[in-house]
Amino acid sequence: MAITTYSELKTAVANWLARSDLTDRIPEFIALAEARMSRALETRAQEKRATSTMTVGDAYILLPSDLRSVRSVKLLTSPVSTLDYLSPDGIDTNYPSTGNGKPVAYTVIGSEIKFAPAPDDDYDVEIAYITGVTALSDASPTSTLLTRYPDAYLYGALAAAAVYLMDDPRVPQFEQLFSRALAEISTSEDGAKFGGSSLVMRLA
Repeated sequence: MAITTYSELKTAVANWLARSDLTDRIPEFIALAEARMSRALETRAQEKRATSTMTVGDAYILLPSDLRSVRSVKLLTSPVSTLDYLSPDGIDTNYPSTGNGKPVAYTVIGSEIKFAPAPDDDYDVEIAYITGVTALSDASPTSTLLTRYPDAYLYGALAAAAVYLMDDPRVPQFEQLFSRALAEISTSEDGAKFGGSSLVMRLA
């Protein structure tokens, strides 16, 4: 059967387990698979952009609530300025002054981005970032990732189920299938991003 919706995924997991007493647990198995996928994957479907406006003299803005990792931070000036990332210590060392200016660097502190120097204008800023895998549910029954990679969801849920069942001899098999699916997704996504071209290092 095809696996294109949350309902079909739950049915497939039940069929593979050949158990009729785990219906209430299957959503948990799927959620555990999604949690691992969120940590392991950086797919196009997880890429997002958010914009915000700085306030003069305030070096901080809130990060998007669903952010997992930052790809880039840009000032939407003319021309657009891409900011450099520095560690929190690097920001303090390189920009100890409390004066304002056009930000040239940023760091992440907790749930906020800190800019250096603090802005001297109300700059618009764009954050490109990676979010976690969108959770499937009855209210949100499908996603781009499920459409592209149903096997990863299935094997991930089965791996979680096998651990739950304890001493299930299929644990290594399902874990291997899930790990292979994640590796293949990463390879496929990298190929799509770079168009099959090899990366070229250029010296400044």
